[in-house]
Amino acid sequence: MGRWEPDARDRLVRAALDLFSEQGYENTAVAQIAERAGLTKSTFFRHFRDKREVLFGGQDVLAELMTGAIAAAGPEVGPLEAVEAALVATAETFTEQRRAHGAQRLEVIAGNDELRERSALKMVGFAVAMTDALQRRGVPELEASVAAELGVLAFNHGYERWLPSGGDFGEVARRTFSEVREAAGRLERGE
Repeated sequence: MGRWEPDARDRLVRAALDLFSEQGYENTAVAQIAERAGLTKSTFFRHFRDKREVLFGGQDVLAELMTGAIAAAGPEVGPLEAVEAALVATAETFTEQRRAHGAQRLEVIAGNDELRERSALKMVGFAVAMTDALQRRGVPELEASVAAELGVLAFNHGYERWLPSGGDFGEVARRTFSEVREAAGRLERGE
């Protein structure tokens, strides 16, 4: 592939994931990723700040979609319904292209302590963003935090369910969030 061909970002992601899988995240250099993709190192840095962002890029977009959906929810919408709307709003980013790389991405993250920590911090960021958005709606801090944490739990489980089957992530997220809420209710009832 020539350097001028389209889809540079996707080519870089594929090259990085393949190299991370073959030789380990820590043993892979940006120059190797660019070379494997048939691109230059400067092209890599036009798309990503560093090699870690190949795995975690888009976090800000997801957080913005979540907080935007919470803010846009009508005044009659309760905290849990607002969080559900936040999860459904992220569906626009869950494309077939993203799904194609998802399992390999999770495998690379699972094999590296630094990446697992970064993944956990990403989820904390989502929880904080949703908590803040709920508090701006007048939801008390503890309730906002609980609703956001349930949302993050559903987001993670929903993503893992979506990867093998695809389809509409919004529907998967909605179903998963409903199941998380039911599980919380069973705990409350002592079932």
